[in-house]
Amino acid sequence: MGDVLAGIHATWEFDSDSVLIRFERGIRTPKLLSALGERRIPHEALSSVTLTPGKRGTVVLRAVPRPGADPLTEAAAGQLRESGDPYRLVLPAESETLAEYYADELRAALTAARRRREDRGEAPDEPAERYLVAAPAAPLHFKAYDGKASFDGTTVSFRWFWTGASSTKWKAGDQRLAVTELEGVEWRSPELFDGYLRLLPRDGHGTAGSGSGEADHDPAAVVFGLGYGPVHESLPFAAAVLAAVRGAAKRVPAPALAMAPAGRRDPADVADRIRHLGELHQAGLVTDEEFTAKKTELLAEL
Repeated sequence: MGDVLAGIHATWEFDSDSVLIRFERGIRTPKLLSALGERRIPHEALSSVTLTPGKRGTVVLRAVPRPGADPLTEAAAGQLRESGDPYRLVLPAESETLAEYYADELRAALTAARRRREDRGEAPDEPAERYLVAAPAAPLHFKAYDGKASFDGTTVSFRWFWTGASSTKWKAGDQRLAVTELEGVEWRSPELFDGYLRLLPRDGHGTAGSGSGEADHDPAAVVFGLGYGPVHESLPFAAAVLAAVRGAAKRVPAPALAMAPAGRRDPADVADRIRHLGELHQAGLVTDEEFTAKKTELLAEL
């Protein structure tokens, strides 16, 4: 096709095998869309197209992704607001006829893609067996309420903040987990109550004290809060990790990385951590043995 349809906050460019969606960068554009920049959506990654009336004299053209085709929507698990949905194109009502034309053209392309899957012996309406839409590129990082989350493409790291992390997480220490040790990621939007990002370790690769309980006390999770872990930072992060996990599952698992942080620390940072550890010890939240062992571990990082 090769045509361009410009809407509010986004422009869709229709190619022979995909739709290139470019998002505007501006103060009125939802931050998630600005952060995504642009995304190429293969026809194979879509299941249908809808055109419906919108709000205040608009119409909405929406491409519906196939389950399992996009790591971003898989990680979001239906928690995104309409305004942050990267598959919606909002247009003025006077563009409805033009939008109907492109919707019909795209439906025809999706029908052709469905037939190609049938010719390959695939069930045309089944979830995608692999991610067909590219995940946000690493390295990525964001600040949660209780720590900093980082992802370099192969390893997820949680570095706890002494002002926010629970004693359980301080006892467990900073966390590093390779994607080969994970089976998935659970993201609960910071716009909901008790938002968090939780890593789901494979059997035999659990972090110290990890589990399915409260994220505040799970070393495999970071918790969000007002201004911490915003959607436009934490969701692309979750999607990138999820895509890497699925890719790693197709390869031979790599050796497990040590959970303790690598390299030397800033002496001032280590001093702050020992000071906070002492406060936990004085409050009775850390035993004498735990205090001694953790202090020794921290001093070894100098």
